[in-house]
Parts: sequence; structure tokens; C-alpha cells
Amino acid sequence: MRVGRAGSAMSPVFDVLTMGRIGVDIYPLQVGLSLREVASFGKYLGGSATNVAVAAARYGRRSAVITRTGADPFGAFLHDALRGFGVDDRYVSAVPGLPTPVTFCEIFPPDHFPLYFYRWPKAPDLEIATDELDLEAVRAARVFWVTVTGLSAEPSRSATLAALQARARSGITVLDLDYRPMFWASREEARTWVQRALDHVTVAVGNLDEFQTAVGTREPKAAARALRDHGIDLVVVKQGPEGVLARDAHTEVEVPPVLVEVVNGLGAGDAFGGALCHGLLAGWNLGRLMRFCNAAGAIVASRLACADAMPDASEVEALLEEAVDA
Repeated sequence: MRVGRAGSAMSPVFDVLTMGRIGVDIYPLQVGLSLREVASFGKYLGGSATNVAVAAARYGRRSAVITRTGADPFGAFLHDALRGFGVDDRYVSAVPGLPTPVTFCEIFPPDHFPLYFYRWPKAPDLEIATDELDLEAVRAARVFWVTVTGLSAEPSRSATLAALQARARSGITVLDLDYRPMFWASREEARTWVQRALDHVTVAVGNLDEFQTAVGTREPKAAARALRDHGIDLVVVKQGPEGVLARDAHTEVEVPPVLVEVVNGLGAGDAFGGALCHGLLAGWNLGRLMRFCNAAGAIVASRLACADAMPDASEVEALLEEAVDA
């Protein structure tokens, strides 16, 4: 991982720079079967922070991801995939001795998609170290996006907090609440570190369970108020079939979901995240922003894969027009 120094001309300026999980998603090509019964699988780029970078790139945003892989063929595949999607991979490095993570899922539409993470003995993306960060690029990015998973273990925890401290709540600094119970000893432990990270971000986004972890309540308006009281400029609460609630300093909006036939809901949140980055950079009002994000998530929910399924702007706008006409 190339290290940039303060004031160095080598540090690029990205529209969207994300930091966090990467891996290989192994998805069954037969829907409605358990892994015990599935006969064939597809191989895809995965990991929430990585998917957000891919989604942003689909809108023409210059994006990159800070993460780590194993020094193995799956790691090489991830580099190839990132480049193929137009995501800069200069901050993706290998960790000798650790395998690239693999994630399997089962697909039982419309709302049951069990995940099986193989991140042992430790995921390389949790080996990101502070002294490897290009902090000048972190400061310069128009959007900097980190996830709660990155806080779950050292040295990634310290590196994530150091990157956030370097940002000093400048620009658009996003915390994806991304709470995965299997990565933590307890919800209470996660809450401690989430609240530390919240001191340094301007945007927080998550679902109801993730807000329960962050601030101890699942009630959407109460959760949004708690985060606003914490100094967060924009709070986005995803409510599943109830749509999304968003609140900033001036406006509160609630936007219903875009209805589609769900194939695999796992990548919808990351599609929402990439669309959020795009719309924030475009300066859209909150209502338009949330409608666009909902539609982007719906498109990916209607498809099998995550990164490979990310839409471009014309696809999202077309779905929004269909929803208006329906």
C-alpha cells in the first residue's frame, strides 16, 4: 500500500474514497435451495465498502478503496474486478499468510438471504494499519466512507479512527453503521466504538438494527434525533418495507420504497450507499436524493449479484419514471 505524506504531490483527489471490507462473494446459481443442495455458484467481487466504491464509479465518480486481500489467486481476482469496474486499486495490498475472505449466501426471496462469512483466522481487511494510510488522500477526498466493521478489530480500528481524525469532519465524511453481530463480542462493545467514530463524521447511514447498536433505539425519528444531537449533519435511517427516513439541519423526509420483484436483497444497501455519495456530490435536495437511493437499491435487489449489479444513472432514472407512471 503506497503511503502518501502531507503535502505530497503523489496523493490523488478522489470523488469517493472508501475504507473497509473486501472479499469474494460466492452466490448460488439456483434460487430457493440450501447450500447443501446447490450445484453451481457464481464468483463476484464483494464487501460493503468495496461495493460502495463500485456503485459510485458506475455514476462516473472517481473512486478508490482502502483495503487488503490475501496474497492468493482470489486476491488477484479482486484487483482485476476493481479495475474492470473503474475503481482505483492503488490502496489495496496483500497480507502474506492470510487468505482472501470468501462469503457464501443462500437465496430465499423475497427477504431471507443467510450469509456465511469465511474470514478465518483473520480477514486481511482488518490488517489495515495507520502507518500505511495515505492521509493526504483521505483529507482530499470529496467523500470519505468508512464502516463499523472496520472498528471491530485492531489494527483496522486504530487506522479507521486515525483516518477519521485526519478528516476532522471536513467535506462529506460518512459512517456506514454496518453492524454485523458475528464480528463483535457484543452489541455493547460495538456501541462503544461506533460512538467514538461518530465524533468525526458528518453523515451516518444504517438500518433499524444498526441504529439500535449506535444509539440504543430502533424508533426511526428518535434515532435520527439522537444522531443529530451527536452533531451529525445528515442521518439516513433505512426502514426496509417502510422506506427511508432522512434528516438534516433543515429538512426531514420519509420516502417509500420502490417496489420490485426481489431476487437477492444483499447488495441493495451498498447500491443505496453509492447513490448517496453521487447525490450528495451533485448537491441534490433531500427528497430527490432519497428517491434516487431507494431506486438504486431496488434495482440491485432485483438482480443476483452485488457489485456486478450496480446500475448507472440512466437505469435509476428510468425506474423512477416507471414508479411515477405506475
